[in-house]
Order: sequence, then C-alpha cells, then structure tokens
Amino acid sequence: MNKSFLLIFLIFCFIDYAPAQQKKLSLEELWSGAFVTKGMEAIYPLKNGKHYTVLNTNKNTGVVSIDKYDYSTLEKIETVVTSQETPSKAVFSSYAFSADESKLLLATEVVPIYRRSKVGIYYIYDLITKDIIQIADSWIQEPTFSPDGKKVAFGNNNNLYLFNISDGKIVKITSDGEKNSIINGIADWVYEEEFKIVRAFEWNSDGTKIVFLRFDETTVPEFAMDVYGTDLYPFQYIFKYPKAGENNSVVTLHSYDIESNRISDISLPDSYYIPRIDRMNNSDYISVQTLNRHQNNLNLYAVNLQDNSVSLLLQEKDEAYVDVSDNLTFLPDDSFIWTSEKDGYNHIYLHSNSGELKNQITRGDWEVTKYYGYDPGEKRIYYQSTENGSINRDVYGIDISAKNKKRLSTGEGTNSAEFSADFTYFINKFSNNTTPDQFTLHKTKSGIKLKEIMDNKELSAKLSGYEMSPKEFSTIAINGNELNMWMVKPKDFDPSKKYPLLMFQYSGPGSQQVANTWMGSNDYWHQILASEGYIIACVDGRGTGFKGRDFKKVTYLNLVKYETEDQIAVAKKLSEYSFIDPDRTGIWGWSFGGHMSTNCLLKGSDTFEMAIAVAPVTSWRFYDTIYTERFMRTPAENPGGYDENSPFNYPELLKGDYLLVHGSGDDNVHVQNSMRMIEALVQANKQFDWAIYPDKNHGIYGGNTSLHLYTKMTNFIKNNL
Repeated sequence: MNKSFLLIFLIFCFIDYAPAQQKKLSLEELWSGAFVTKGMEAIYPLKNGKHYTVLNTNKNTGVVSIDKYDYSTLEKIETVVTSQETPSKAVFSSYAFSADESKLLLATEVVPIYRRSKVGIYYIYDLITKDIIQIADSWIQEPTFSPDGKKVAFGNNNNLYLFNISDGKIVKITSDGEKNSIINGIADWVYEEEFKIVRAFEWNSDGTKIVFLRFDETTVPEFAMDVYGTDLYPFQYIFKYPKAGENNSVVTLHSYDIESNRISDISLPDSYYIPRIDRMNNSDYISVQTLNRHQNNLNLYAVNLQDNSVSLLLQEKDEAYVDVSDNLTFLPDDSFIWTSEKDGYNHIYLHSNSGELKNQITRGDWEVTKYYGYDPGEKRIYYQSTENGSINRDVYGIDISAKNKKRLSTGEGTNSAEFSADFTYFINKFSNNTTPDQFTLHKTKSGIKLKEIMDNKELSAKLSGYEMSPKEFSTIAINGNELNMWMVKPKDFDPSKKYPLLMFQYSGPGSQQVANTWMGSNDYWHQILASEGYIIACVDGRGTGFKGRDFKKVTYLNLVKYETEDQIAVAKKLSEYSFIDPDRTGIWGWSFGGHMSTNCLLKGSDTFEMAIAVAPVTSWRFYDTIYTERFMRTPAENPGGYDENSPFNYPELLKGDYLLVHGSGDDNVHVQNSMRMIEALVQANKQFDWAIYPDKNHGIYGGNTSLHLYTKMTNFIKNNL
C-alpha cells in the first residue's frame, strides 16, 4: 500500500542568519505553492541517442507543444507538434511514440479513475504527413501502438479493440465485457492498486498477436461508497473490491491473432495471479509471470504463441513472499536480466534464454534500488543502489560479466539517472538533506559532467529568510537493530531545556522515510511545528526497506506488531534524552502510519500522550487481498495476526488524546476502518476527536481541504502536546 503524500519535502540549506532576518513559515504559505521545487519536465529519449523530446506548456498562451532537444547542447532543435494542430485545438497532457518514431499518440481530455487508471480522447499524429486522426469517438483506455506502428490496441467499456490507422476501421476483439463483471485487457481495481498495472495486454514483437488478461469479477464482493456531492440526493459508487480472504477475480490468459481475428486460450499452471506480461524478442513467444495466492512462489514462463504451450524459465520461492518488479529485460537472444532477493539483498542476475543462471552481476550487503537498462554496444548494465549507505542512492555501471563497476554519480545523497536511448548520455538528478534538486548532463562512459541544466538556488535563497532547521541523521539501537533516524530541532534549540516530542512514521513493508534527499513528505509542516518549539523525529523500524530481506520480512504474518514495538521503544529511549520532556510525547501517521500511530497510543499508553491517525487501516480484514495476504496470509489461516493488532479490539486502552481523520470517498482504505474505530471508542466511553472529509479520497485534498486538515492537526498538537 503506497501512500501518495501531498507535501513536497524540503530540507533547507542552513544559513546562519540573525533571527531578525528570518520569519516563520505559515500554513497558508505552505499550501499556496510558494515553495515548490523546480524540476525538469519528463523527457523521452529518442532512439538516435542524440535527441530527446519534452512536453512544454506556454504559460502565457496555454499552448502545449512537444519539442525536440539536443543532448550535447541541451538546446531546442524544433517543435514536433503543438495543441494548435489538434482538432478544436485540444490540449494534450501526455504522448507516446510509435516504435519507429514516425507517429505520436496524443492524450487529451483525460479523466482519472483510480490511482493509475484514466480515460481520455486520443489522437494519432503522423510526423511525416502531418495528418492527425482521432482513434475513437469516445473515451478510451491504454491505447498502445503495434510494433510496426500501423495499428493501435485499446480498451473501452471493459472490452478490447483494434484500430487500423490506414483506413480508420475499428475491430472489436472481445464482446463480453461488462461493468463489475468481465474486464478484458484492463486491470481490475486490486491489480491496479497492488501490482501497479492498468494495461493488461501486450503485443508480440512482430505485431501479429495480442496477449491479454481477462478478469472475471463475478464473484468478487462489491463495495459501495456514498457520494454526497452537491445534488439533493447522494448516490452510491459501487465497485468490486476483494477484501482479505474473499474471492478475487478469476484471471485467464488469451491470445488474439490479428490475421484470423480469432482468440485462443492459454492454460497456465499455478496462475492464481498473473501480474506481468512482457514481450520477448522472438515473435513466437511472450513471457508471463504467475503467483500463487500466498505470493511466495513466482514463476516466469515463456508462452509459445504458435501452439500456446508453456515452458518454465525461472522460479522464485520465499518463506514469506516474493515481490513483483518491472526489472525483467530480454536481450537480443532472449537471455534475460532479472533482479532477486535470493541471496538476502536485491541484486541483478543474468539468465540464459532457457532460464539457466549464467551470472550474478551485483552482490554485497546492499540493495539494487532501480534497474535502468542494458547497453548492448558496451555490454554494460546501469542501476541505482544503496552501496553508500541505506539512506543514500548512487548510479553505477557494470559489465554484464560483473566486472569494471564504476560509480557514475558523485554527490552524497540521492542520485537518479535518465539515460539517452543509446546510453551515450545521462541526466543526473541529485539532492540531499541540504541541497535541493539539481539536474546535470553527463557522459555515461566516463561519468564526466558536461553541463549544469537546472538547480534550485532561488528556492534556497528564499528559504534562507525563514526560520528553518536541518534534519540531523543518526541511528538508534532498538530491539537488537541499528535503526535509521532523523531529528528536527527548533532553530533556537537549547540543550538545557526540555521539549515536547512528535514522532512521524509510515512503517509499511519495504518503505523508507529516513532518506538523505530533498524530496519527501510533510517536512514543511514539520518545520512549522519545530518553529513552535517541538522536536520532530522519524525512525524506520523493522519491516521497512533497503536493509536486506530479513530486516524487511521479519514482520511477516504480524503486520504492525514489531513495528509498533519499535516505535514505542524509540519513544521510551528518546524520552531519556536530557532535552526531551518524557511527559509530552506524540506520534502521527497516514494510512499504514495511521494504523501505527493508533496502535502506539493504545499499546504504548504509558509512553505516548497524543496521536493523530489519518486514513488509517484499523483491521487488515478490511484491506484488499493482494496487499494484505502477501504479508498476512488469509484471515482463516492467521486469525491472531489479524485481530491481535487491530486497535478497535482494545479501545479500552486509550488514555491519551486522539485525533482520527478520514475521507469518506477513500476507495483504498475505506472509511469503514475509521467508522469501526469510532464505534469501538464510543462503546468503550472513550473521548476523542475526529473529522470526516466528504467525498475526499485517500489523499484528502482539493480546494482548501489540505489547509483545513493541517490547520486542524496543528491546533490539535498545540492543544494536547
């Protein structure tokens, strides 16, 4: 479960100005956008390796354009197309090239559905003829060019379609799609949320076939949310949501032959979940990944599209669970690169086209955090890792033979890279605790910096006029582990005084809040609280990420048990610090972190005096199958793991001050979680504060909502901590 936090994490360049020169940050400024970090627009590396394109918007005219730039000079070469050239001058918000880069797919009038899914009106622009045509006369989903650029497959109303560019004809591939029943080629809610996919179809490499998933949601229980809106009567939004232990969609794999217009079924063993379909270079094959319901046995199959036979390429097993990633890369001969935690840390492996392990390319007690790609010319792999400490990130290159490793980034902090298509250049994004985002151009082979592209010196200068405090990174020994920690103290910190402590955490499996980076969450607000005399601390406890498999998976079958124990132990230890007031300790969190803050206040009632929980899970029985069962198995198999850490089962433990907040339109962590907690506290005759934001989703934002929410939380802290 990923919480999409709403604030931009700004840890400020600390310049010792006299107090008279500085002012305090306000909540109104925080939400006005006055301190937004400048960043580069997303770039699309063109295949010639020399150029890239960017989607730009003219702030004065509102005209959107796709512009081409030169890597070596970073200068604009030409404008490829503008929104002035589309029918009705429709503004496009994203684009995609055909494989030969002769055509563009332009997305307009895009409307979001859930976290990743959307519908829109799409056009095809021919860069050679300058013709532009609309794909369909209605909103569609996930249009995708065929490898030869002559066709586009897309989803519409739960069916899959094929658009022929040359004559504009549309072929309906499936016809049984039905809302809340059958979905073809597009993921259902839980696959989208937990496997992070929307498009559930893939072309084979020569474009003769489309392989797709069919979701039969018939037996999946429905969840209904009241939508209050502005009309006289509210209405219910009903969608399929499989809660832990309930029925999932029955997912099957199918192949559509373009020439014959026929669909055939592909039978897969052990295919309770089918989280990935990936194209192989041999057009007769496509790869598919499957998982059992416990998600501790992942199989990678090669499917022969001539006879639909299946062969096993690789199997990953784990006593707890196996994570699904997008790191699979097929080389020209269909040997493949794969990442795995099988040696205790996430590393890169090379396998033959039959699945045989040829080489472990990276190794060590550190984690590969991003796989960037493979350069066939130099036979080198590029990746990001924690080799310089789990709170840092660096970019590396290494030969596919596992030799000649080279660190390409230099700054200590968080580095990430965007490579040109032929790996000649890369753009490095760097930040750390005291440096806002910087973008620089580098030669890949040497790592040498060629140009500075963009920095945020103006932001640093602006922030120097405010009362800000830097994060102090350290570790703290808790329950046999050295846990990463940061702390923010008031600007006028006096070690002889005692300060109230507010702890912040998320604590979800594989997550990280303690990172040496400029980008993060809620830190503006934490600076406001520090200026009011609070110390803010954050500790990543057991179950969080980037410190190896065993550290992350120790919480298996007992979500929030060990995590809660760690946060309570941290609070007790910090209370022993001479400058911490042991009688004024609070904790807050959102989503998983809200579950944690609630549990800490109840189970650590002798330690915490206050807690805020925003959009919390209060019982894993209420959360979705894929996420919850990955870490907990089913409620029938593990009832104690579910109930012993569910706070509405022990509301009588509440002693401190508690603020509970939820959005009524949360399709992810349903408001049911908070309603059950509220009822339990009421029946236990426990007083507390709560707020429900009508029709707001898991992020609780829109209009003045964020300002209102953070004002409420600020006042609650001031009044109770």
